[in-house]
Amino acid sequence: QLQLVESGGGLVQPGGSLRLSCTASGFTLDYYAVGWFRQAPGKEREGVSCISGGGITRYVDSVKGRFTISRDNAKNTLYLQMNSLKPEDTAIYYCARRRYSTCSGYNEGQYDSWGQGTQVTVSS
Repeated sequence: QLQLVESGGGLVQPGGSLRLSCTASGFTLDYYAVGWFRQAPGKEREGVSCISGGGITRYVDSVKGRFTISRDNAKNTLYLQMNSLKPEDTAIYYCARRRYSTCSGYNEGQYDSWGQGTQVTVSS
């Protein structure tokens, strides 16, 4: 059974850090591109970062230099290290598997499996 489960969210102060995890089951994570999305209150869900099956990464401009996507293939787990967090990073964060091995975009129709999300709140 294919499943993605996020964890690691929480409440942090501006400038703080969090590390999100997404553990996959039912498939081998490194055969696919996998990404992180987020949805802030009152906003549409947006793509944040993606890592391809070949390890190539991409980031939305607003998080470049602050977030790092990675995976541990042995653990079949995807990570998002978030540093220098800002209040505007507050959102529910989702991991998702793309239908392809490349990260050419964040079209949600091209992502075929989603986790339930984990809440990240950045507030003083």
